[in-house]
Amino acid sequence: QLHLVESGGTSVESGGSLEISCEVSGAPLGRFCLGWFRQAPGKEREGVAALIRENTARYSESVEGRFTISQSNAKGALYLRMNDLKPEDTAMYFCAAAENIRGSCSGSLKQYDYYDWGQGTQVTVSS
Repeated sequence: QLHLVESGGTSVESGGSLEISCEVSGAPLGRFCLGWFRQAPGKEREGVAALIRENTARYSESVEGRFTISQSNAKGALYLRMNDLKPEDTAMYFCAAAENIRGSCSGSLKQYDYYDWGQGTQVTVSS
């Protein structure tokens, strides 16, 4: 069974940078389509970034140009590098995975396209 554990969330000031990680165990990372989601209090969970293939990803409009998703198959980890953070980026961040049964990933930002989830890591951006 796939196991995902996020880490690295903390409090940062507006304009700062942060990288959060997701350790994936239980199966080779390359078998899965991977993405990052976030959920702020009182709001629905939203897709932030998702990998299509190496060095190609899809981003939500709100983070395009500021966030970068990447993975390391050797380390079994997924990363989200966040630059120029804003107070509206404050949320619980989740990594998600779905087995790549089609041989390619669409880069979906829809939560129902993913079946395995981590417990989340909190990112708080102060103004």
